[in-house]
Amino acid sequence: MTTSLPIQPVDTEQAEVAAVEAARATKVPGWFVILWRNRKCRIGLVMLAVFVFVALLAPVLAPYAPRDNSFTASVGPNGSNWLGTTAQGEDVLSQLVYGARTSLLVGLAAGTLSTVIGLAVGLTAGYLRGLVDEVLSFFINLALVVPVLPLMITLAAYAPVKGLWLIIFVISITGWAYGARLKRSQIITLRTRDYITAAKFAGDSTARIIVREILPNMTSLVVVGFMGACLGAIGGEAGLAFLGLGDPTTTSWGTMLNQANTGGAMLTGQWAWLIAPGVAFAGLMTALTLINFGVDALSNPHLRED
Repeated sequence: MTTSLPIQPVDTEQAEVAAVEAARATKVPGWFVILWRNRKCRIGLVMLAVFVFVALLAPVLAPYAPRDNSFTASVGPNGSNWLGTTAQGEDVLSQLVYGARTSLLVGLAAGTLSTVIGLAVGLTAGYLRGLVDEVLSFFINLALVVPVLPLMITLAAYAPVKGLWLIIFVISITGWAYGARLKRSQIITLRTRDYITAAKFAGDSTARIIVREILPNMTSLVVVGFMGACLGAIGGEAGLAFLGLGDPTTTSWGTMLNQANTGGAMLTGQWAWLIAPGVAFAGLMTALTLINFGVDALSNPHLRED
C-alpha cells in the first residue's frame, strides 16, 4: 500500500521574490519576467515578435516585389503564387508580407502620437485645477462627443495632401481624447497623496512632481493606453484604406481588402486574396490584446500568475 506525500502549499510571495532574484542574476528586467510569466501575454509577445520579424525582413521573406504585376491576373493559389494573384497580376503573399510593415508603422507612430497628446492634456488638466482644467476638459469632452469615423473620413477625403503620414495624423488627432480623460481621472486621485504634498513642501516644481512622482505611478495606465491607441490606429488605417481613402501606392492590409472587394475576389473564387489580409489583421489585433493581460499584471499583483 502506497502513501501519498502531503502537498506543501506554495508561498506566492517567496516564489515571486525568487523569480525577481533569478531575473537579476540573468540581467533580465523584472517587468519582462512578469509579462513572460503571464500565459496570455506570453502568447501575445510571441505572435507580435513574428509580425515584427516578418515586417523587418519583408524584402527577404517576400518572394516577389509587392507591385510586380508580371503574373497572370486573378488566379488561385499555385506553386508560383502560394496565395494566388490579384486582378492586376500581383502576388498576394508578397503584398501580405509587406502589409505588415504598414500596419506596424501606423500602429507605432499613431499610437505614440495619440498617447503623447492624451498624456500631456490629461496630466495638465488633472494637476492644474481651476480655469486650466475647465478649458482642457471642454476640449476633451468636445473631442469625445464628435463622431470619430465621419471626422476621419472627412479629413482623409478632403485633405490636399495624400499619403500614409496623413492617415497617421488623422488617426492621432481623432483618438487622443479617451486616453486624456482616463489620465486626468487618475492624476486627480494621485495629486492628493501624501508623497505629492511632501514634494510640494520640499519646493519641487510642478514639472518635477509630474515627471518624478506622478508618472512612475501611472506607467501601467500609460502602457495600456498606448496599446489601445495602437489597436485603434491599426484598425483606423485598415478601415480608411478599405473605404478607398488610403494611399493607393502604399501596400497595406486595408488596401488589399479594398482591391479584393473592387476586384470581385468573391465572384472569381479567390478566397485567399480576401481572407489572408483579414486573418493577418485579426492576428495582430489578438496579439496586442493578449499583451494587455500582462500589462495589467504589472500594476495589479493579484493578476500575476504563479
